[in-house]
Amino acid sequence: MSTIESGRPAAPGPTLDISQTAPVPFSRLVRVEWRKMVDTRSGFWLMIATGILLVLTVALVLLVVGLTEDDLTIGADGFSQILTIPLSLLLPVFPILAVTSEWSQRTGLVTFALEPHRVRVLLAKVGAVVLLAVATIVVALVLGAVGNVVAAAMDGNSPKWNLDLEMLALTILSQLLYFLMAYAFGTVLLNTPASIAVFYVVALLLPLLVYSTLYAIFDWAQDLIPWIDMQYAMTPFLDPDDTATAMDGLRLLVTVLIWVVTPLVIGTRRVLASEPK
Repeated sequence: MSTIESGRPAAPGPTLDISQTAPVPFSRLVRVEWRKMVDTRSGFWLMIATGILLVLTVALVLLVVGLTEDDLTIGADGFSQILTIPLSLLLPVFPILAVTSEWSQRTGLVTFALEPHRVRVLLAKVGAVVLLAVATIVVALVLGAVGNVVAAAMDGNSPKWNLDLEMLALTILSQLLYFLMAYAFGTVLLNTPASIAVFYVVALLLPLLVYSTLYAIFDWAQDLIPWIDMQYAMTPFLDPDDTATAMDGLRLLVTVLIWVVTPLVIGTRRVLASEPK
């Protein structure tokens, strides 16, 4: 008579002892999250589109400056600042996909099975996002240097290597904050279209259409908007003709708390409690 028929519980089978198994190295987790961001079909074509847009931007700058200015050597700093614009417009999609794809593509079932400690996975994703933000600035610097050399050759002058290190550091900080903001929205919503829409409304449409109009018309808007919008809060730091004050630093801190820290805290709690299905 079998154990089932006799009513006796079956003897427990052998178990696999993994207590001595070494955890997955954090550097490997970061590499995996990096590949999951960029080594996909959508990531590949987005990179291609970004590369084409960067080349077109350099060509457009050379054309416009060549037609309107006598001096083409706007300098490496000018080119690099201009090239960060298309990078900032397109590439924040990657930090969003780094989170939302775990739910939309159900890859989280594998990710969290191979690494049950979700906090380590989230930290690895943040590490990959930081690396991507820095990489975008490096690409802008390289293409800016190429554009600077081409512009100088067209004008018959020597290239102007006027890159300011303080401005470079602030540009990296700005890029990093926007990438982290996109990542934070992804953790809160866990939905790709919704996260992308909310990010571009907050980071692009509101400052471009709403805040700029209010800022130009009302005095109260000039006082309020730098406290609630990160782009306006960053302006005194990125404008070489302006001197940032302690109040400017406080405004930037408040906007970072609103758009980066708070969504990150809320989103992290949601990811830790949610189950990919």
